[in-house]
Amino acid sequence: MAQWNRLVHASPDDVWAVLSDGQEYARFVVGTHDSWEQAGQWPSTGSELGYTLRLGPWSYQGRTVSRVCEPVRRLELEAATGIGSARVAFLVEPWGDGTLVIVDEHPLDGPAARWHNAAVDVAMRWRHRHMLARLGAIAEARKEHSGDRA
Repeated sequence: MAQWNRLVHASPDDVWAVLSDGQEYARFVVGTHDSWEQAGQWPSTGSELGYTLRLGPWSYQGRTVSRVCEPVRRLELEAATGIGSARVAFLVEPWGDGTLVIVDEHPLDGPAARWHNAAVDVAMRWRHRHMLARLGAIAEARKEHSGDRA
């Protein structure tokens, strides 16, 4: 199980605004080139995002289903790819003037689940570190922007 956390200098509402905007996933999920709300009202339970992954000349279109949605607190997703599916869970916790965001990911089925080992967890933690840094930057920019209007 790969887990990573980051302190974001924005409110839980600012972080949730990013997580609840289906088009933002392409900006913060490492490897994702495009994302769009596909079915339902994202991120309500059962809603879906479509996405395109691009790695060099290779591209793949997949979907992510919201499995658990507790607004401004918890979002659990199931991301399906050509090599199986994975559970990706975000926990959003108030922390002083900011927000602690925890991401936890592990494969559920397919070859990715069979290949899962400690080395894969290290690679996923690297990805999570960059993903949470991007998520944090977007949330902090939202905070700055909304602060300008106050």
